[in-house]
Amino acid sequence: MSEALLTSQAPGADTAVPGASGARQFWRRLRTQRAALVAAVVVALLVLVALAAPLLTAIEGQDPTTYHPSLVDSARGGVPIGSFGGVSAEHWLGVEPQTGRDLFARLVYGARVSLGVALAATVVQVAIGVVVGVAAALGSRWVDQLLSRFTDVIVAMPLMIMALALLAIVPSSFPRPVLVALVIGLIGWGNITKIVRAQTLTLKGLDYVAAARLSGWGTWRIARRELLPGIAAPVITYAALLVPANITVEAALSFLGVGVKPPTPSWGQMLTAADVWYQAAPQYLLLPAGALFVTVLALTVLGDGVRTALDPRAASRLRVGTGRKREAKA
Repeated sequence: MSEALLTSQAPGADTAVPGASGARQFWRRLRTQRAALVAAVVVALLVLVALAAPLLTAIEGQDPTTYHPSLVDSARGGVPIGSFGGVSAEHWLGVEPQTGRDLFARLVYGARVSLGVALAATVVQVAIGVVVGVAAALGSRWVDQLLSRFTDVIVAMPLMIMALALLAIVPSSFPRPVLVALVIGLIGWGNITKIVRAQTLTLKGLDYVAAARLSGWGTWRIARRELLPGIAAPVITYAALLVPANITVEAALSFLGVGVKPPTPSWGQMLTAADVWYQAAPQYLLLPAGALFVTVLALTVLGDGVRTALDPRAASRLRVGTGRKREAKA
């Protein structure tokens, strides 16, 4: 209920109960989805590994940039010496062909880059999308038309081509992970803007928003107090699905050679160097590809679970459909 309708309230009343109740309902719905819970555990482990990368590599006794030429066979073109790509007690996942750099260290540090870039790009996309979407919905007709047409232009832009062009002209001295996150975020906010605008237009016509307006509240106070909580669910849902998409974009840019530059490790960059070693040293290709696949799959499943938990109507439709199928079988 709108705060404008709460003309009287007992002192000391707990105004956070509705939010707490909604959070409990969300967790209760999410717990019923086993796939989403498993995906959440996988994502948590990946984030933990990324954060603990310095500690893990210190335990192994390696780092992601040191060359070990004695661990590769130069007579065979730089193939790692030993079985399974040079796996040993000192190198848990083997070493990189030609350079002998430790694969485990590069893999865990690559997780920091891939996840960090994806999360930062998602934050930029959500921030711009919410501001532009709410401004378009609450502004005048001309403001709405101007922002909507500009959003259409952004959506129509080919993300990869624009990112390639922007990344190619920026000086190499600029921190590459930050640059990649900014480029992805500044180009990919169009779709979330459309979602926010449509949801805000729907909420504008509800009674509690009209009551807040009649109470003399300003436009941005209404947006902050009444509209933003209402658009939180679709924004969180879409943001959860944006993260795996941004990981894929970052990997593709690094694979094309315009993303994160050496010696900073990245899963996409590792795939770029591994395309000629898939026969001589297959683990060099399989490890970053497998990590990328598991991360994107877990985040996608988790995002779908969050969508279902935040949208009770989706769960209701699922239960109704299941019940009808059972009745038909009976």
